[in-house]
Amino acid sequence: MTQRKPSDLPIHTWVDKLIREAQERGEFDDLPGSGKPLPGIDGPLEEDWWVKQKVRSEELPTEALLPPALRLRRELAALPETVRHLRDEAAVRAAVREVNLRVAEYIRIPTGPVLPVAPADPDAVVARWRAERDGGARPDGGTAPGSGPEPAQRPGKPAPRRSEPSTELGTRRRWWWPWRRRPPEATEETEVDPGDR
Repeated sequence: MTQRKPSDLPIHTWVDKLIREAQERGEFDDLPGSGKPLPGIDGPLEEDWWVKQKVRSEELPTEALLPPALRLRRELAALPETVRHLRDEAAVRAAVREVNLRVAEYIRIPTGPVLPVAPADPDAVVARWRAERDGGARPDGGTAPGSGPEPAQRPGKPAPRRSEPSTELGTRRRWWWPWRRRPPEATEETEVDPGDR
């Protein structure tokens, strides 16, 4: 039964009295962790240490701590893996629609740090899902990741090189080229002696 604080006794005195009486009764003996040091008592205190400790003790996923935009981005990136085990196209489209509804809700009322998040293309997700179920062929004609080497990485064929634009002044034409001043040696005229005229 909960005791009521006497009106003439200060609160801190009454609490101390209750703790002392509980110690005399032995209610604090054999508690879990008794006699053991507190974990991390000697280390530096991190910011939001209690949140991290709660996440570890409850074995919660750390994604719950991410801002909504980053959570949605991770969810969109993991969408092909999420729908891989689904059996039919309707279930795949329903999963994509569910994620896209959350994306649309975030776009309407963004919370936390505002980052660009775009909804997933259901047709592209379904095409990739079909290609993986059909044995590794991708809709773009290549092979699915992990099912073989990419065409540019096959042995005997060098990887295609991207041509870098030259940054030297004389080899790269700029849009202002016609209006650019000529170099000094091209504009110099030979001096004409006034007596030769």
